[in-house]
Amino acid sequence: MTLAVLRSRALAGLAAPEVTVEVHLAAGLPSFTLVGLPDTEVKEARDRVRAAIQNCGFEFPQRRITVNLAPADLPKESGRFDLPIALGILVASEQIKAPGLDAHEFAGELALSGDLRAVRGTLAMCAAIRHEAGPRYDTGHATGHNAARAFVLPLESAPEAALIEGMEILPAQNLLQVCAHLAGREMLAPFAVPPAPTFARYPDLAEVKGQAQAKRALEVAAAGGHSILMSGPPGAGKSMLAQRLPGLLPPMTHAEALESAAVHSLAGTFRLAHWNQRPFRAPHHSASSAALVGGGGTPRPGEISLAHNGTLFLDELPEFQRGVLEALREPLETGHIHIARAARRAEFPARFQLVAAMNPCPCGWLGHPAGKCRCTPDQVARYRGKLSGPLLDRIDLMLDVPAVDEADLSARGDGESSATVRDRVSTARAAQIARQGKPNAQLGPDDVDLHACPDAAGAQLLKQAMARLSLTARAYHRILKVARSIADLAGAAQVNASHVAEAIHYRRGLAEQERQ
Repeated sequence: MTLAVLRSRALAGLAAPEVTVEVHLAAGLPSFTLVGLPDTEVKEARDRVRAAIQNCGFEFPQRRITVNLAPADLPKESGRFDLPIALGILVASEQIKAPGLDAHEFAGELALSGDLRAVRGTLAMCAAIRHEAGPRYDTGHATGHNAARAFVLPLESAPEAALIEGMEILPAQNLLQVCAHLAGREMLAPFAVPPAPTFARYPDLAEVKGQAQAKRALEVAAAGGHSILMSGPPGAGKSMLAQRLPGLLPPMTHAEALESAAVHSLAGTFRLAHWNQRPFRAPHHSASSAALVGGGGTPRPGEISLAHNGTLFLDELPEFQRGVLEALREPLETGHIHIARAARRAEFPARFQLVAAMNPCPCGWLGHPAGKCRCTPDQVARYRGKLSGPLLDRIDLMLDVPAVDEADLSARGDGESSATVRDRVSTARAAQIARQGKPNAQLGPDDVDLHACPDAAGAQLLKQAMARLSLTARAYHRILKVARSIADLAGAAQVNASHVAEAIHYRRGLAEQERQ
């Protein structure tokens, strides 16, 4: 045999299209050619594969070796193709017999010793294999053209891959184990599904002293999935509040957990201990646009995608570069980010809750009872002017977080725990899903008219607020969405004037500051 054909997977965003690895041996001067649009990492497989084959006791063929990665127009990157390339060379040179080659897919990076190293994107690859295999029935078997295809991968990647139900995962520690399995001498044992982790632990809201209004706003934001901006002096507790938002959100569904884990798998940051936990990402204000929204020559997910189904915390918001913040406008509306490059395009999910914090002025002490601020009006205006109107218009709740009183600091904490608030939030969120199939923050204009229409008194109050605060049409709809969340927390069927008044209160603080 001079030709061997194996199956593997590439990565294109969250998609993992199938790649056919064809290895051909021909007479002629010894050479090793890789074709099929490989990048630098894939081209370097020639040296890794040669050393791994020799160190495992096999002979590297002194012939003309051609490896084709099809389809040819799909870019290939990373070292995941090392294992199928090495196996293809051994099969084509007839050093191993592999009658069941078509029943497997392979992915793994080879060390020079022949050991297998973990690869990123394992979860996305398994999800693609599982999806193409067709639906699972009660018998536990899948149907489809590749229903019986097992996935051979490094042992370190197996726990992540096993999160996809209905997959046969065959982990291996080195190239020799895979060869023995294909030859039928020593079969690889399927990986057992890891036990389901217990509910994730988050910082407790009861640890935050004082700040009753901010806690209430955080509960409203959690109930409807709203974005929130907190403005206050240093040490007021803005960061503490933000870190406790994930613990107020309802437990993740299995589908949400898989989506978040798949994104982290692409970035190589997934850990099994974080399974079923709401992500909390807090990038430094020096982060670039590509780091925040994603990018690169080979598009990778950014912080907004790594925060998918969780919280993105931007501390010191005005210190971020303006262009970086403006890149948030589209994903805040759509819940996804489309990255286009000259040769590659990718789309990543980005349904995150934005929690931002800022100081009221450059020194941070404007409005403090001690009168510490010495900033001029022009300095304050320039500082606040770093945030554009279109960006602020996309934030649902804006509130001032004052300095904590000494009495509150010295008092024993007796506030509600995160678990108590989470129960109310979960009830409100369940009502939203039953009523409209999505959280209130994701309602469109027609949905707002249908599900968040206020009563006569509430409509009149909102009309007055629109005129006084010079609110935009987008702000009008966002106030109604927040009011709908407040009504859901109260168990009310219709939005009334009190709900609208509280929603307006969460928006008027920064608007009035801008008018001063």
